[in-house]
Amino acid sequence: MAFEISKAFDIMQKSLFYRKIRQDLISSNIANADTPFYKPRDIRFEEALQEEVNKKFNIPSKRPKLELARTNPLHLEPRDIEEGSKPIIFYRDGHLARNDGNSVDIDVETSEMAKNNIAYNATIEALRKDIGIFKAIIDSSKNI
Repeated sequence: MAFEISKAFDIMQKSLFYRKIRQDLISSNIANADTPFYKPRDIRFEEALQEEVNKKFNIPSKRPKLELARTNPLHLEPRDIEEGSKPIIFYRDGHLARNDGNSVDIDVETSEMAKNNIAYNATIEALRKDIGIFKAIIDSSKNI
C-alpha cells in the first residue's frame, strides 16, 4: 500500500522531475551554441502537470474526449490512454538562425534557465513546508 503525504506531494515531485529535464535541455542548448545547424530544444510539461492535478483533485478535464464508435460487436473495447500525462519535447523556434544555421540565443536560454531555477526553488520550498507539516503532526502525536 502506497503512503501519500498529501495530494500535492506527488504533483510537486513530478514538477521537480520535469524542471530537472528542462534544466538539462537548456544547458545542452547553451553548450551547443556554437554547433552548426543546432536547434534549441525545450520541454512543455505544464499540460501534463495540469492533467495530474485534475486527476488528483477529481477535476474534470477540459479536453474534449473523442468517443470511439463500435460498429461491430467483435470490435475491442477502447482503452483509456493518458496521452496528456507525458511532457512534450520540442524544438524552440522563432529565433533567427545565424549563418551557420544555429538558432540558439544565449540571452533567451539564460533567461529561461533563470525562470526555471526560480520555479524549481519555489517547488523545493513548498515540498519542505509540506514535509514540515507532516513531521509536526508525527511529533505531536508522540505525546498522546
